Amino acid sequence: MTDLAWRAERVTFRHPGATRDALCDVTCDLAGGGVTAILGPNGAGKSTFVRLLIGLAAPTRGIVQFRGRGLTSWPRGAIAREIGFVPQGEESVFPVTVREVVAMGRYPHLGPWRAEAEEDRRIVRHALEDVDALVFADRPFSTLSGGEQQRVRIARALAQHGSAIVLDEPTAGLDVRHEIELFALLRGLAAHGRTVVLVTHNLSLASRLADRTLLFSEGVLVAQGESRSVLTGELLSRVYGWPIDVVQHPGPGAEAGGPLVVPRLTPPTGPGL
Repeated sequence: MTDLAWRAERVTFRHPGATRDALCDVTCDLAGGGVTAILGPNGAGKSTFVRLLIGLAAPTRGIVQFRGRGLTSWPRGAIAREIGFVPQGEESVFPVTVREVVAMGRYPHLGPWRAEAEEDRRIVRHALEDVDALVFADRPFSTLSGGEQQRVRIARALAQHGSAIVLDEPTAGLDVRHEIELFALLRGLAAHGRTVVLVTHNLSLASRLADRTLLFSEGVLVAQGESRSVLTGELLSRVYGWPIDVVQHPGPGAEAGGPLVVPRLTPPTGPGL
């Protein structure tokens, strides 16, 4: 772990016209380096919290800081150079190729006048290779499947070469192979000093690959800390409203003894699940 990346102090957020807070009094630190997973049921406030971290929304109350500075004091261009963001999904209204989409990740570094240089092209190519998308670099982005498009969005964020990357449900639409490869890629980025923050519904992968976990429920941060201490069967069962066991991975190899999150097939039978 390195220095502090984000700090949220008593952050509350309410959408315009809403009758209740989407986030309520959230306080936490996100250390630089490593992988932080943001977990919780649908409607828990995960995506809202991510939007606050990258400055796409401002808290109703409280303060969000990035690297010791309030987000409102960061110029948008500087934030774009520091933080790569992968949203859940987005529409492409212009006919662009896959390579052109990924090259958009270099825009914050180019400015309004500088043309793409050989170094930028090298970074774009490596980003495409990292997500196994180089083979369709010249295809129109709109012709790709949903999972393929998501891999291209991740490549675009990688091409930004910032100190942090934030991903909102990045494995949506990915098959098993590409889902596992993405998590391995994120672990590799963290091992080289990048700060990785991701929202995910894959509890089992999060428990095995994330260093830290933030667990939300109904807009409240109910637990935070090292993933092994946060992701217990008792706590997950209570938050998700469904019986969930956390067992040891049977192996073989390095995964043996690590945590596996296993939801039960039988429904809850009482208040204690």
